[in-house]
Amino acid sequence: MKKGQVTITITIGLVIFILTAVIFLQFKTINQTDITSLENMREDELRTEISNFKQKIDELSKEIEDTNNKILEYEEAINTDKEASEILAKELEQQNNILGKNSVKGNGIIVTLADTRAQKISGEDLRELLNELKVAGAEAISINGQRIVYDSYIVDITSGWISINGKREVSPYEVKVIGNPTYLESGLSKKQYGFIDTKLEEGKDITLKRENNITIDKYNGDLNMEYTKEGE
Repeated sequence: MKKGQVTITITIGLVIFILTAVIFLQFKTINQTDITSLENMREDELRTEISNFKQKIDELSKEIEDTNNKILEYEEAINTDKEASEILAKELEQQNNILGKNSVKGNGIIVTLADTRAQKISGEDLRELLNELKVAGAEAISINGQRIVYDSYIVDITSGWISINGKREVSPYEVKVIGNPTYLESGLSKKQYGFIDTKLEEGKDITLKRENNITIDKYNGDLNMEYTKEGE
């Protein structure tokens, strides 16, 4: 085997190991669910929990499929003696998209939350919305132009003022989301305990619309990994 092929093989082996480890860790998290707590749930809560588990399984299956596709791509690269730098550059771009270091464009939805005379939008409302969007498969999110990344923080300052990534933002809050529009809309519009219906019942103003060619700018802050440590 040529020296270049040896380099590619070693690099690919490391990438595949990392991808596989991440998937198995997520399976382990699902398998370690407290069965006793499930038994004590009400029927409607149990239905919701089962739906969430099914969605997680579907997401993991998609990750496995993506990993298998990567393995096939890497094997083809070895057979055709493709440059390792080209493969790694593509992988780096994908990781930077996930981390928010690149501006991205795609189809998705725009959710707008606004204060009313009776109710103000809170940081908790926005955090709850982000969680729902991530479960629904959001690939990139911004709030009033602020890119949301893994260490983004949303904090209430005063009534009507919310800090997002350290910057003050006020109502209305425009949340741009790139991802499958059908999944995203469905995730927020559940018939029972859906995010949109819940907020409307609380007297808050919220609208959702599908949008093509949404642009979400890259994150301009520093991605702080000061306390990240290797696992033992």
